Amino acid sequence: MKTIDDLGDLRGRRVLVRADLNVPLDDDGEITDDGRIRASVPTISTLADRGARVVVCSHLGRPKGVDPNVSLRQVADRLGERLNRPVAFATDVVGDSARSTVDGLGDGAVAVLENLRFEPGETSKDDAERGAFADRLAGLTERYVGDGFGAVHRKHASVYDVPARLPHAAGYLIQAELRVLRQLTEDPARPYVVVLGGAKVSDKLGVIVNLLTTTDRILIGGGMMFTFLAAQGHEIGKSLLEADQLDTVRGYLTEATERGVDLVLPVDTVAATEFDAGAPHDIYPVDKIPADRIGLDIGPATAERFEQALRDARTVFWNGPMGVFELPPYAAGTRRVAEALTKVDGLTVIGGGDSAAAIRALGFDEDQFGHISTGGGASLEYLEGKTLPGLAALDD
Repeated sequence: MKTIDDLGDLRGRRVLVRADLNVPLDDDGEITDDGRIRASVPTISTLADRGARVVVCSHLGRPKGVDPNVSLRQVADRLGERLNRPVAFATDVVGDSARSTVDGLGDGAVAVLENLRFEPGETSKDDAERGAFADRLAGLTERYVGDGFGAVHRKHASVYDVPARLPHAAGYLIQAELRVLRQLTEDPARPYVVVLGGAKVSDKLGVIVNLLTTTDRILIGGGMMFTFLAAQGHEIGKSLLEADQLDTVRGYLTEATERGVDLVLPVDTVAATEFDAGAPHDIYPVDKIPADRIGLDIGPATAERFEQALRDARTVFWNGPMGVFELPPYAAGTRRVAEALTKVDGLTVIGGGDSAAAIRALGFDEDQFGHISTGGGASLEYLEGKTLPGLAALDD
């Protein structure tokens, strides 16, 4: 896989950077966590410093057509703040504004195109439609740098098709992500412990199958824990349940035992009368969850159990919060797991998405962890052993 250094002299060259600027927004449309923007800065800054005319493209959210609520304008403004240099903004992706904005760039200047997903060709499953859009996007520039790790598991035009049309290389972020993921998959220091949370078992089906063959311990928290508890015959009240995954989960429990993998499940939960920060809530053992309660966090006994399971770990991968950390009454489990990771004598990897947002929201210093991934879904699919289209496109 080529790097930026392999692209030669870039002064005066128009370079398209596929970044991942898909930042979370609050109900007012304000950026709540700019971690992905900050992670894109080293590549963009280096290209600009070398005299390239940098054209940044990204998606934001999942709009169905043009949606001003997910315009990249404010993201471009924030990127300018992080780069400490002006950033121009094109109000379309491959139209007149994009062309005039790119044509107006001087050496070392940076521009951001409007949200890629405003164009149906970006995500089209039709190769011809996707390819036609890729032709127009590639036509704006002369070189391509893939640096949007959070999107490399998608066969989208800007990720998969454009690199085939331009001399291309991987940016610093993708290189860093791959170095860490290879450590997790090729020869991890042991014990190797994986912490899985988040809402759904179905989101992690493939990776759990693979992890049962590679890890020493798997800790299960978050909303997905209730499907595991139901599979063991527990009453889970109004908690999240994927009934169609019960047999699959029972299979995981059996396979873990057969392979000698320690599958650590919660022993208590914080359950409330409803999904609300102000709702009455209490701690219940997992075999005594009332039928009218909804579990929203792991309980303190579970948090202690998880802390003990992490104490001797030498490699840890964590994907998915332990509870609804955005609501203060249900953030304790996620906080305690994060604190436990800061004490691990070895490599700790936060697997992107909500896990990365959680540690920032809870006030942790990013330097306390070995690596914070920008791509939750991409990380999981890599650990699952899948070929990621965006990486394959860069790997000549």
